[in-house]
Amino acid sequence: MDMISRPIKGIIFDKDGTLFDFNATWGAWARNVFEAETAGDPDQLAPLATALGYDLATGQFLPESIVIASTVDVVAQAILPFVAESDPDALTARFNAAAIVAPQVETTPLVAFITTLKSAGLKVGVATNDAEFPARAHLSVAGIEALFDFIAGFDSGFGGKPAPGQLLGFCDATGLAPSECVMVGDSTHDLRAGRAAGMVTVAVLTGVAGRKALAPQADVVLDSIAALPDWLGL
Repeated sequence: MDMISRPIKGIIFDKDGTLFDFNATWGAWARNVFEAETAGDPDQLAPLATALGYDLATGQFLPESIVIASTVDVVAQAILPFVAESDPDALTARFNAAAIVAPQVETTPLVAFITTLKSAGLKVGVATNDAEFPARAHLSVAGIEALFDFIAGFDSGFGGKPAPGQLLGFCDATGLAPSECVMVGDSTHDLRAGRAAGMVTVAVLTGVAGRKALAPQADVVLDSIAALPDWLGL
């Protein structure tokens, strides 16, 4: 795509798999959480892992995992048949609490990266299917929460992806038109949301989905967000 003919003024990012490497961040964390919820019972742990598309041998999520793009309440519902907990809200609350303290592995040094974008006059935002509170906690630990012009989780009042509500909320908050914005993500949910909002769509390969799955819905596929400034001509 010729970026000169379509000037970009705003960029909205997915979080997990985009700003933070998905499996490097959530692989080992997930096993610990799943083992705690099943009390280490292999008869429960193995089918739970299968239901969530999680490979116990490698400690990684598979490309078809519902965890990659689903909201935490959807994940909680999928786990309920395999755990003693019967209250999905209680399970969701435990997942959110555990997620807040999960160490995040940055896909590129994020303070310098976001500062580069801001210095170029771009508005930046985050649209995640996580809850807003743990998302803000992760961004805060990385030292970048205050740099964003907009942050939305699935529970922030805009809905979740692949619907475009969060992305349109970013446009409303910044005064930008969707055609002036880029959606950057690692899943087809992200790209479908971007297309639905009328934005340029950029896929990155720091999640679980591969180039073949992402390319049909992306204007460009980059190895990671580290390549974004060059692609934008900054």
